[in-house]
Amino acid sequence: MGEVLERVRQCADAIRGKTEFVPRTALILGSGLGGFGEKLQVEHVVEYGEIPGFPVSTVPGHAGRFLFGYVEKEPVVAMQGRVHYYEGYPMEDVVLPTRVMGLLGAKRLVLTNAAGGIGSQLTPGSLMLLTDQISTFVPSPLLGPNEDQLGTRFPDMTAIYSPRLREKALAAARKLNIPLKQGVYVQASGPQYESPAEIRMFQALGADAVGMSTACEAIAARHMGLEVCGISCVTNLAAGLGGKPLSHQEVQEVADRVSQQFQSLVWELLASMEA
Repeated sequence: MGEVLERVRQCADAIRGKTEFVPRTALILGSGLGGFGEKLQVEHVVEYGEIPGFPVSTVPGHAGRFLFGYVEKEPVVAMQGRVHYYEGYPMEDVVLPTRVMGLLGAKRLVLTNAAGGIGSQLTPGSLMLLTDQISTFVPSPLLGPNEDQLGTRFPDMTAIYSPRLREKALAAARKLNIPLKQGVYVQASGPQYESPAEIRMFQALGADAVGMSTACEAIAARHMGLEVCGISCVTNLAAGLGGKPLSHQEVQEVADRVSQQFQSLVWELLASMEA
């Protein structure tokens, strides 16, 4: 067993020592979804600090714990707070939680984030369903010796974001009368916001939104064979498009403003899952 797999198993075993709950869906809560945990029928809470060797987020607004519980009948594990590459963690650490949730039994992963809008159809407060991604600007989480028990050496990324789950997300949005855009997400390393020239480059590459997470987690999940769905909350227009400097305060304010709508959409999506 390789070093990466051994570490993932040790973390999973530590969680198993605290709860036998088996999730079917894993959820990573980004900015604007921190309060989602209040809606869950929570069965168990495991703090990241209780898991030996588990990375802990240092970002304001990101709690650090796993919530195990139900969205109606769907057994879910939700991460309240993720770790980011820009915090100084190696990519192995950034995707460790994703792999742990897969090892705990999750068959699919719903990723959420705050993002800067690039596409002309996006305005602050828009919700965007991810159709594809560009991860070229951060290291692959699959670098190094392959863990064959996690997945194949050269995993296919043709359909990173499951067409089946995208249809479910669109159906949930229609049911709730929530406008849901669709587009391509690009992950940059951060922590600085991108320059206007970089945003023009991303536009030329076909990106609709930019953020500092998610793409690497999606790759790790697909490597393990999990179905993946991603939704971005567009909290600001990207650099050079909004006519004003960018700030984390703006990101948090817009995320908070659309939080209830975002939570309702994710809840309806998870409630529509089946075994």
